[in-house]
Amino acid sequence: MRVKAAGMLTTVQDLGRFGLQKYGVLISGAMDAAALRMANLLAGNEEGEAALEITLLGPQLEFEKGAVIALAGGDLSPSIDGMAIPLWRPVYVPAGSTLNFGRVLSGCRAYLAISGGIAVPKAMGSSSTYLRAGIGGVHGRALEAGDVLETGESVEWFKTCSDKTVVMPWGAGHSIRPAYQENPVIRVVRGPEFDKFIAESKQRLWTEPFRVTTQSDRMGYRLADVPLAVAAPVEMISSAVSMGTIQIPPEGNPIVLLADRQTVGGYPRIAHVISVDLPLIAQVRPGGCIRFTEVTQEEAQELYVKREQEIAQFRQGLSLRMR
Repeated sequence: MRVKAAGMLTTVQDLGRFGLQKYGVLISGAMDAAALRMANLLAGNEEGEAALEITLLGPQLEFEKGAVIALAGGDLSPSIDGMAIPLWRPVYVPAGSTLNFGRVLSGCRAYLAISGGIAVPKAMGSSSTYLRAGIGGVHGRALEAGDVLETGESVEWFKTCSDKTVVMPWGAGHSIRPAYQENPVIRVVRGPEFDKFIAESKQRLWTEPFRVTTQSDRMGYRLADVPLAVAAPVEMISSAVSMGTIQIPPEGNPIVLLADRQTVGGYPRIAHVISVDLPLIAQVRPGGCIRFTEVTQEEAQELYVKREQEIAQFRQGLSLRMR
């Protein structure tokens, strides 16, 4: 697969590098892990296989051999040689075809999985690109025009498709997809320092919309318009943070930590985004608004288990179709 134009920010990502945070090594990985997982399953891969994370302005990619692909996540108007193709379905792309992207219709990140995966060297057990450290992916950087990505063999049941683009009539239904919204309501649990905030700030967290600023990136979303304040200065020893931790720096504007977050942080943690809603926040564009609502730890766990059961059923159903 040859990169003819790079787009805004296209990187190789998988589900991240785990077990190394104690050494200061970040997890990284896909911002919208649910979309990456399902794109891979639809392409006939293991769900953690390396894929492309495409941000806002997509690349132009030429397929030098036939391939099965699947796109999930944000809708960036994908097309093969001028033919619009849907998300959330397997698509066979013949050799010589070119994949293009157009205007953003929803979300801001699309995930392109290719049957057989993308063959890049692993760094510390993962193919994920961490740009600040220059590790993983393609030489630790975003894709550039002229790059050539080696891919695996397409799944067997597509071998008869050789000279035209074929879109499968089945895929991931709406019930299994994340419920993306332009201005979502994000469910959170209280953070360890929640009670250190003044009553007004606690109330504003649940009632006011927070705007995603243009200073947001894969490390975290910086929110504006609703500053939050602690009752008294908090002296904290740096403590572990996770994807979805909401920190409040001294000026009061929240930061939602995301895929390229640091391993520890010293700001008060007012809340944590629950796992099942991380894909929703990952698809909010700068300028979009987020509201927060509280759930209990038990509710968050039940929602997580339910989602994993649904994905397991989806995986099993796909395995029957792909025999």
